[in-house]
Amino acid sequence: MSAKLFTPFELGRLHLSNRIVVAPMCTYSATDGCASDWHVIHYGGLAQSGAGLLTFEATAVAPEGRITYGDLGLWNDTCEAALAKTLESVRRWSDTPLAIQIAHAGRKASTDLPWLGGAQLPPHNAHGWQTVSSSNLPFEATEQAPHALAPDGLKRIREAFASAAKRAVRLGFNAIQIHSAHGYLLHQFLSPLANKRDDEYGGSLENRLRFPLEVFSAMRDVVPDHIPLTVRVSGTDWVDGGWDIDGTIAYAKALEQRGCTAIHISSGGLSPQQKIPLGPNYQVPLARAVKAAVSIPVITVGLITDAEQAEAIVGTGDADLVAVARIMLYDPRWPWHAAAELGAKIKPANQYLRAAPHSAPNLFKV
Repeated sequence: MSAKLFTPFELGRLHLSNRIVVAPMCTYSATDGCASDWHVIHYGGLAQSGAGLLTFEATAVAPEGRITYGDLGLWNDTCEAALAKTLESVRRWSDTPLAIQIAHAGRKASTDLPWLGGAQLPPHNAHGWQTVSSSNLPFEATEQAPHALAPDGLKRIREAFASAAKRAVRLGFNAIQIHSAHGYLLHQFLSPLANKRDDEYGGSLENRLRFPLEVFSAMRDVVPDHIPLTVRVSGTDWVDGGWDIDGTIAYAKALEQRGCTAIHISSGGLSPQQKIPLGPNYQVPLARAVKAAVSIPVITVGLITDAEQAEAIVGTGDADLVAVARIMLYDPRWPWHAAAELGAKIKPANQYLRAAPHSAPNLFKV
């Protein structure tokens, strides 16, 4: 019996050769939002991994929506042109479908590069700016409070998400993901720990869903039906009284009704008080719960590092696709090795055909 992990999958109208997704991972190496030669090297390499779908890192809809001053952006023609050059190089040598994650960091923006400590930078710093959020609550008590978004700010950000989506379509991305996880802006509206508004965007679950759903609808209106539009969400805050799996299921159902193609279930990131039970498959139960409630595909992620582990997840139906992240940085040929272990075949670039090991001489499709 062939490994289910390496069976084709239809993500909306997009054909994937297998069930492996390279998750978006920030690399903090852009200049004023513009992709550099680093991105050509990085994504060019990952495009040779054999994964069914490769997702470009969180790409900000506005300068103040970046996590760090090194984040990718897609808010103007200059950013779009720089990313077009990266895509041209990657596509010249790979036909792997490419997705992009569209994001706004909200109160978790304006931070230093991780390898420089990652601390939040104040507005008076040369690399810092004033952050915004659902409410004026900082992520850490010691950080500068964000400005709570007024109606005109909400409108501006909705339009920025839609504009970035239009640019992503023009660039020819095969799929687009909206980031509403990991404590970033849309998650800040979802969670009662961050959202203390007393207007129609705060309070009840229906109200807290309102702005993320408006952003989704604004993007769906400008993304053609043949391009999958997916959403990443944290299934829980891992904090008592915070966003939880029941809210996630309600959100997933509302997204499905509005034309969401798939939902990607992660967790955490909203509060420094989170207590995450880290371990292999720790987020799979969250994906399983959502999958039982919706009919759209569900993607799981988180400490999935073993081929048999990934095979079991899709084989049992806990999720439709498996996303891998840091293991791909450590082992950019992880899908090759998984295919060899599971007795499946994978199609590499012609330049790599001679790389098939003696232990798996039939690994490659010609």
